[in-house]
Amino acid sequence: MTYRVAICDDDEMDSSYVKACLCSWASSRKANVVVDVFPSAESFLFKNDGGGGYDILLLDIEMGLMDGVELARRVRANDKAVQIVFITGYSDYISEGYDVEALHYLMKPVKESKLFEVLDKAASKVQGNARVLTLELGGGIVRVPIYEVQYLEVYGNYVTIHANQDIVVKKTLAEFEKELGEGFYRIGRSYIVNLKMVRRVTKSQVLLANGRTLSIPRGAYEPLNRAIIMHG
Repeated sequence: MTYRVAICDDDEMDSSYVKACLCSWASSRKANVVVDVFPSAESFLFKNDGGGGYDILLLDIEMGLMDGVELARRVRANDKAVQIVFITGYSDYISEGYDVEALHYLMKPVKESKLFEVLDKAASKVQGNARVLTLELGGGIVRVPIYEVQYLEVYGNYVTIHANQDIVVKKTLAEFEKELGEGFYRIGRSYIVNLKMVRRVTKSQVLLANGRTLSIPRGAYEPLNRAIIMHG
């Protein structure tokens, strides 16, 4: 598989080192990488309005006028699938990446072994994002990227897939459960949720990132929390 990767760092030595590590990782994993290096957040945006279609972003945080967190926010507004990894010399920034769903933080100086671990995780998620649900609808076929699926809801013999649009099909939750696999969790008889969409869990409800609240049956609270921790 070929991965498109952008490195954004205003320190040329740091970006060169990260690029060399990235190429070593690709060689060891028998993968292909296309790497673009940018010396600032502004230069990235100048060439890549909207995000640039990258699979992985390796972003320094402390840069010039616009920092890596602000750049990540702009990219994330248009791209929900890209894997964002922050590189920083200061642990104070760790809390800054939650709203852009950063995959990981790497502390400078970056250790090659740790970068390899993070790249393995990013690659796994990129491959997962390539998966789709193929649905028969109105005599035709609709393909929905699995990462866009927020949750599924059953009503009678039909299931509604809540993604960028709502799609209703005649199918069972059990069938979808097998197709969706890791990263999704079935809540009782009524729902399957994308664990990345869960923002808060109480004894009786799940609050999703889109503001929707789902009721959960008695006994579902602890297993759901465990699933979120395992796949967080």
